[in-house]
Amino acid sequence: MPTLRLLHADDAPAVLAFELENRAYFAATITDRGDHYFEHFDDGFRARLIEQYAGVCAFYVLVDEDGAVLGRFNLIDIEDGGAVLGYRVAERAGGRGVATAAVRELCRVAPERHGLRMLRAAVAQDNPASRKVLMNAGFVGAGPADPSELGGQTGSRYRRDLMDGATFPRSPWTTSDHDGPG
Repeated sequence: MPTLRLLHADDAPAVLAFELENRAYFAATITDRGDHYFEHFDDGFRARLIEQYAGVCAFYVLVDEDGAVLGRFNLIDIEDGGAVLGYRVAERAGGRGVATAAVRELCRVAPERHGLRMLRAAVAQDNPASRKVLMNAGFVGAGPADPSELGGQTGSRYRRDLMDGATFPRSPWTTSDHDGPG
């Protein structure tokens, strides 16, 4: 069973492998991270952990039984009870409901773990799979997205009130807020 859990320092090699393995796949629908991201991966990874420990963001990974990363699910700019949701799922896990289940699970745990009442997301027009994930996870349209949110692409904003009483079946996966070994 996959586990959705907070990112920790030991995840760096698996996250880098996930990003490299899926780089071309992701670039087909979202802005490529660029060579600089990969050349300075360790620095950026440490910066993400610092943001997480400060409570500004929460970075989750969905890992399989072997420790390989199947997806990343991020809560960015946590403030005033809200955050921006971002996610990406490995090509090999795409089309199987993995992203929808993980987003639903994150919506379930975000109020208690992070004090969130609302999530926002933006999706490029040419990314129908991501729009479907959001709609299936209870998000509703919230108008056009600013192209600067989407690497210059046109798209739409979505939002989900986490206190609206909408419930979904609990994910069959383990969810952990454990932030590292020990």
